[in-house]
Amino acid sequence: MARIHDTLETATSGATERDESGGQTAFDRHLNGVPLEHGQHEGAGPSPAVLLSDLEDGLHTVNQQPNMKLVVISNRVAPFDPDKPQTGGLAAGLEPVVERSGALWVGSSDTRGDGIDQPLPLVKTGAGDVARLDLPEADYHGYYRGFSNSTLWPALHSLLQRMSGPEGDYDSYRNVNAFIARAAFDVRDRDAFWVHDYHLLPLAAELHRLGIDRPTGFFLHTPWPAPDMIERVPHHRELMKLMLEYDLLGFQTNRDLNNFLACLQVYFALQSKDGIVTTERGQTHLQKFPIGIDPKQFAAHLAADLSPAEEETLSSLLQKFESAKFAIGVDRLDYTKGIDKRVEALGHLLAASPSSISLLQIAPSSRADIDEYQKYKEDVENAISHVNAKHGMDERRPIHYTNDSFSQAALARLYRAAHVGLVTPLRDGMNLVAKEYVAAQDPKDPGVLVLSKFAGAAEDFGEDEALLIDPNNPEEIADAISKATNMPLEERVKRWRSMMDKIESYTIHDWSADYLRELDRSRINVPADQFHHLGLGWTNEAQMPLYQNYAAALTAYNEIDPAAGALKEAAYIDVKSAFEALAVPLKHTQDRIWDFAAPPASQDAASTPNLQSSTRSTMEDTARRTVPSP
Repeated sequence: MARIHDTLETATSGATERDESGGQTAFDRHLNGVPLEHGQHEGAGPSPAVLLSDLEDGLHTVNQQPNMKLVVISNRVAPFDPDKPQTGGLAAGLEPVVERSGALWVGSSDTRGDGIDQPLPLVKTGAGDVARLDLPEADYHGYYRGFSNSTLWPALHSLLQRMSGPEGDYDSYRNVNAFIARAAFDVRDRDAFWVHDYHLLPLAAELHRLGIDRPTGFFLHTPWPAPDMIERVPHHRELMKLMLEYDLLGFQTNRDLNNFLACLQVYFALQSKDGIVTTERGQTHLQKFPIGIDPKQFAAHLAADLSPAEEETLSSLLQKFESAKFAIGVDRLDYTKGIDKRVEALGHLLAASPSSISLLQIAPSSRADIDEYQKYKEDVENAISHVNAKHGMDERRPIHYTNDSFSQAALARLYRAAHVGLVTPLRDGMNLVAKEYVAAQDPKDPGVLVLSKFAGAAEDFGEDEALLIDPNNPEEIADAISKATNMPLEERVKRWRSMMDKIESYTIHDWSADYLRELDRSRINVPADQFHHLGLGWTNEAQMPLYQNYAAALTAYNEIDPAAGALKEAAYIDVKSAFEALAVPLKHTQDRIWDFAAPPASQDAASTPNLQSSTRSTMEDTARRTVPSP
């Protein structure tokens, strides 16, 4: 598939004249400029256009989930083991997509390599495949611990004080992206590429550099910050420009989407029109896709059997809270999760209301080889020790803390047993724990969700559903926990039912289907040699929002008997009107100037309209893009 920009650049070299709408319209000039078919005579009446079936076949698929051979690429890959815990929202979100769709998921392995390109090591997983790459040892530290997690991660979460890492880490980051792109070259003929998260912001550009030209989308699982935050990232302008190599950019929330658009305006003076940003490279669609969960699958987790060892561990934990109310927090041990503030809040609450509630904090270690994470682990453990020492009685500790990981089935049981779910990150893209906690509740006696207003889930759950708090304010968190523990049953049920309705109405499967459908329609539907009067290059429904009206008018025209002259002429007027309505907003909304070649002199006097289709070799319409690159 040829890129719009490349094809248009080639086409403009043959442009000889621009239609200024003074006199004959571009539509008439196009019609009169098309050569007649062999055996057809001038004056015999308009001939039907051909190739419409190909055009319509492409458009009929717009409202269906595309059946595409998909390549999913991310830094890490899910374990695909129900007895192992998920490693975050990305893994939880993509595992069912790959298992059900037959996609190929490419990510990193647990070992490092020498950087020499190797064939993709495919392993069958459900209906799909997984390929785990040994990323190059020489660049891995700078790519992962350096630029990805010591620079981008804190900046994307608006925690500039946590940023660190040498300038050279950016080169390693780009090198690893290039390595992954070379590995993906083996599957360059698949239908589309879906790239995930901040580790791979420049991957589309690397794919294009290798000549891989398939619809390519990106989904950001983290927040995107305001312009004054992203400017602290080295090479931030280059990174954002590289992100515009994607055909579709997906964000978790309106806030993240609007922040990205603000960055494009501030740094490149670029604006979106109808969710589309047009640059020299082409078009990038930007849209919100709030990730969900599979509530049916989560209900199955509640009924699933545990291994004997995990069953014993779970029973031991729950015995500690027997006949007492407790809150639960489940987070990676990451400074963005606000665990330290949560612990401080519990201390405030216990000082005012001793023994009113306990906390089970599950916090598997994360990125333990990064200094900031080691220090945060120490801070959290010191805070927990302080609260336990001050508010514990005899052998009873108010906070039970573990770095162990649990299966989804075990977590589901713990969520259901907890009276309060604490999801209080300082910033988060979505946070699926919030939705999992709600999905696990007993409909007759549900718990209460205390939720950070800076988590993406807060855009889904309003103040009448979750108790929204400022995660930086321990006193506010304490007040919310107290309110949750004393909330009447009727109010708890009402809040839970409203949240559960939303979870059930937009699942992880809706999220993936919506994204892939938009990716499918964000690129090529109609090749220009089949829709020649709009110029060379490829075009799509977003560029031609009124195409279906034109196609319907043209179909009606073709169905009229050529002998019915008056009816044929009237139908031609309808086709012409539909085309002009299609072309005018296209020029306006996409910032294009369309150049049309003059018709051959021998046909200037043609008196009968001709709606015959031509091939690429006979096309005379040309176009030139006038939008500068960022």
